[in-house]
Amino acid sequence: MSDQSKIGPKQHKKSRAATGRRRFLQDAAATAVVAVAAPNLLVGKSARAANRGIKIGFIGPRTGALARFGESNDFVLAGIRKVIANGILINGRTYPVEILEKDSQSDQKHAAEIASDLIQSGHVDLMVASSTGATVNPVSDQCEKNGVPCITTDAPWQSWFFGRGGTPEKGFDWTYHFFWGLEDLIAVFTAMWGSIPTNKVVGALWPSDPEGIAYSDAKFGFPPALQAKGFKLVDPGRFETSSADYSAHIAVFKKANVEILSGVLPPPAFAAFWKQAGEQDFKPKIASVAKGILFPTAVEALGGRGAGLSTEVWWSPSFPFSSGLTGKNSAELCAAYEDETKKQWTQPLGYLHALFEVALDVLKRTKDINSAAAIRDSILTTNYNSIVGPIAWHGQPVKNVTKTPLVGGQWIPGSQFKGSGGQHFKYDLVIVSNEHDPTIGLQRKLEPLS
Repeated sequence: MSDQSKIGPKQHKKSRAATGRRRFLQDAAATAVVAVAAPNLLVGKSARAANRGIKIGFIGPRTGALARFGESNDFVLAGIRKVIANGILINGRTYPVEILEKDSQSDQKHAAEIASDLIQSGHVDLMVASSTGATVNPVSDQCEKNGVPCITTDAPWQSWFFGRGGTPEKGFDWTYHFFWGLEDLIAVFTAMWGSIPTNKVVGALWPSDPEGIAYSDAKFGFPPALQAKGFKLVDPGRFETSSADYSAHIAVFKKANVEILSGVLPPPAFAAFWKQAGEQDFKPKIASVAKGILFPTAVEALGGRGAGLSTEVWWSPSFPFSSGLTGKNSAELCAAYEDETKKQWTQPLGYLHALFEVALDVLKRTKDINSAAAIRDSILTTNYNSIVGPIAWHGQPVKNVTKTPLVGGQWIPGSQFKGSGGQHFKYDLVIVSNEHDPTIGLQRKLEPLS
């Protein structure tokens, strides 16, 4: 059986056939070769000029509510393009590589549309995407539908896997993800909360987006885990992140005497909530929020009320990993970013870099670069040391997911620490909980909100 016979349903074969005809004509024109494409021409060696380029599609948010996830895109993409300027070696032949970037605009529908366009018109060989379920889920769905290999990151694996209707028994054929899971986040958050005396009453801000739905899930989300650990949950229910008024939530939290606030919100939504919380005298002892306070600029926008907030730390200058592509370690990558941009390092910096590291490693090891199935098979055999840690899909926790480390952090006034490049910033994110991954150094203990 040939690789092409493994690609999938009839619709996919027709789509790849059309792609093959178009690329054949494009390559022929580019090399001044006159050729006639047979009606039943499929993507394969006969349909590609020997010097054809490799195309990687990349989708992530640059605008909209999730724009801060894309703050480091220019820096990372410039560095990656410099490394691959002379092409990459695949099976003894050098191929030029083109990265086609598209802005998801923080919108699920738009992300699906541009993914489809990169597949149908851009003829990408491999798709990569990052930054929350609002991006990676619709992009992955389009790739799965069209039989295009896809690697994603920056979303808890449950929101990516179960949010797309995945089942552990079957999984997906074309789409693969690396990141941590809700079980890791719950362990990190509850470890931080246990380090400070509270009444163990937790107020939840879980919206109706993919992350909010996953976090609130009655089976694998926060509710059963918090109950098992002796916390009382106060959950006002799902809501739209575009909401401008959080008075009802705040009233519920105050009435229940909530001393621990948690949630998963885009930065603008959390900023609106936190401002109103201050105005309405809601003062929890701990506020651990995912997504909304990952970024230095998001915390700075909160003014003096940014100090003491806690969040998950996926990656930082102190993580003990180096890039298999450039050789730089985590601290060096952060320092280079801060020196060049004069901005503070941000967590997606490491993961976006790792996303392209892994993508290039997959392509370099592909046995037949003209076969989508061969590229997919190369993903499955990945065993790579990236800037965010080892990446290898070995079937755990599910077929299409491999996990990466997670610890807990707190934002403190920046005068106490220098940035990786030697600069001083308004706030610094320091590691305050590492009991689930002691290889990542502890920098201080969690302090209650003032």
